[in-house]
Amino acid sequence: MFQLDFKDRRPIYEQIKEKMKFLIIGGAMKEGEKIPSVRELAVSMAINPNTIQKAYKELESEGYIYSMAAKGYFVTPRESTDIGKNAELLAKFSDTVRELMYLGKTKSELSDIINSIYKGGTNDGNDNC
Repeated sequence: MFQLDFKDRRPIYEQIKEKMKFLIIGGAMKEGEKIPSVRELAVSMAINPNTIQKAYKELESEGYIYSMAAKGYFVTPRESTDIGKNAELLAKFSDTVRELMYLGKTKSELSDIINSIYKGGTNDGNDNC
């Protein structure tokens, strides 16, 4: 499913959470899709199930996945996404834009990056530096 970096200073559960979010946001995991059970992922990655459980609980609290008793975990449909999460992300986005403006990025450069992302590109803005 994905690789973990055991040299990374971040805890394993945070890496799992980040990589699962990346798969969900990137569309590799579709809305309503069942994700591996805690036990399945723990066995396949040779990681303690409690670590997987912690990552899943955080993903669930952030609204990326939901659980159904005796059925497992599933990717949350977009229309069910928490309004508060949208507000939180927009606040972070505004802060990031302000910081990039301070660092000299122009409105046009930022707009090009956003347009590239919407078109499915991987422009991270480094080609405009």
